Amino acid sequence: MKIVIVGGVAAGPKVAARVMRINPEAEVTVVEKGEFLSYAGCGLPYYVSGVVKEQAELMSTPVGVVRDSVFFQKVKNFEVLNAVEATDIDLKNRKVGIKGLGDGAASAVLDYDKLVLCTGSKPVIPPLPGIELDGVHKLYGVEDAEAIKEKLAGQKALDVVIVGGGLIGVEVTEALVESGCRVTIVEMQSQIMTMLDPEMAKQVELHMESKGVKVLTGTRLQSIQGEDGKVSGVTTDKGEFKAEMVIMSVGVRPNVDLAKAAGLSIGVTGGILVDNQMRTSDPDVYAAGDCVEMTHIVTGKPCYVPLGSTANKQGRVAANNICGRKDTWPGVLGSTVCKVFDFCVSATGLSESRAKAEGYETETVIVPGPDKPHFMPGAKPLILKLIADKKTRKLLGAQAVGMGDGDKRINVAVMALTCRMSVDDLAQVDLCYAPPYSPAMDNILTAANVLRNKLDGLIKGIRAEEVKAWQNRGDEFTFLDVRSPAEFEEVSIPGTKLIPLGKLRTALDEIPRDKPVAAFCKISLRGYEAALILNAAGYKDVYVMDGGVAVWPYEKKTL
Repeated sequence: MKIVIVGGVAAGPKVAARVMRINPEAEVTVVEKGEFLSYAGCGLPYYVSGVVKEQAELMSTPVGVVRDSVFFQKVKNFEVLNAVEATDIDLKNRKVGIKGLGDGAASAVLDYDKLVLCTGSKPVIPPLPGIELDGVHKLYGVEDAEAIKEKLAGQKALDVVIVGGGLIGVEVTEALVESGCRVTIVEMQSQIMTMLDPEMAKQVELHMESKGVKVLTGTRLQSIQGEDGKVSGVTTDKGEFKAEMVIMSVGVRPNVDLAKAAGLSIGVTGGILVDNQMRTSDPDVYAAGDCVEMTHIVTGKPCYVPLGSTANKQGRVAANNICGRKDTWPGVLGSTVCKVFDFCVSATGLSESRAKAEGYETETVIVPGPDKPHFMPGAKPLILKLIADKKTRKLLGAQAVGMGDGDKRINVAVMALTCRMSVDDLAQVDLCYAPPYSPAMDNILTAANVLRNKLDGLIKGIRAEEVKAWQNRGDEFTFLDVRSPAEFEEVSIPGTKLIPLGKLRTALDEIPRDKPVAAFCKISLRGYEAALILNAAGYKDVYVMDGGVAVWPYEKKTL
């Protein structure tokens, strides 16, 4: 069986290696337009920062062997043609036209029994004035990382503008700051990191600003300025900013030119349409990775979530089916994690805004807390958000932000979503416990139980932004802080009334009964206790502010 694979970075090598393990007699040829093969694209920001010391580490096996064409031929027994472009596909006669990219390189035709398209994605580069200037970069491939590193070499305190506040833009920010750069992020959306809901993204934004990064949301880039052919600044709808380097990170789109020209079906998201066996509209052609349209596990609807982890898993499914071992791809949840300075930022499933857009009636919680018992050295703060469907109590999504171990809590949520668990099921999951690793009631279990309380009507939550709106409108309500006086002296929110929880029962006459009450503490655990006391005393309009002081993103008085 002759198998031709177009694309040699993530999904392509996975397909080839898996096919050769199952069917050693197969003839497999991988065609890759670039010079570099099977490299870890998600590691590029860490190569720029110097965490990854050598370029070769991004394309090496765990024991340090570089995955080049010789390696694949000698070890995996398939041929790789790099620096060779696939130019056209003849579906009827099952042929792929190829052409070398060097000067005077010849064209050729490859016959196939099965063809696999792993053509990936391509970066979106808006047609802005000045986009061609020296100093404008993207961070999509190894060559891009090398160009940025060369610009940084020997330079001090460069002014850098990153256009786009998504994953790549945010991840490369840390690398640039550590290199001594002054960094400004320009994001046209109202928040960075749209995988998160706004209040969670705000926490990331505040953390980045604490590291010296200027974050401009709701800001549109209009042009890039230059002097003598080099970048000198940018013009936005909010003003002009100095820049000696501009990094474009406004997203990617599926690379489907080859598939579209051949007549293969394209999905509504712009990716190649495939079934759950990774087969395209032609039964002899498969596709995997960033070039394909995917299905969201929660909604069952088409989506596009380009991730290296997904590409590798899809490549294995495609290879199994090519070799006659039936396998199916279940879809994606969009599970994502990234490092933002000291923060672990992670999410899976639907955000609250996306869930509402899909027609769900949602209930949510925001629950801060240490990722280990407070008495353990190394305990770090973590903020969790869970989203559920009010009608079915099914979990819809989860988000984690903070210095603590958010990824392992989100991975628990991934399993819950994959198994279609309810919030009640999640709250009873038998997670392991020891003080060096987690609280006795792990953060995600606590969050699930708070969410159950909300679903059961035992607690009414209110968000920080809703309370702030009350303040801005001049609404009459009691903003009740039930922390200790020492905590209040250390940090407090303007406009609050301090009544420590232990004194609340004897101080009820200080709280009007005919006005709303928004109770809170450091993380709102005591705020919940205060709400129970007030409800038992006959108060009718009592709320607990989600997350307490820990997630209040506005002005605070601090010592």
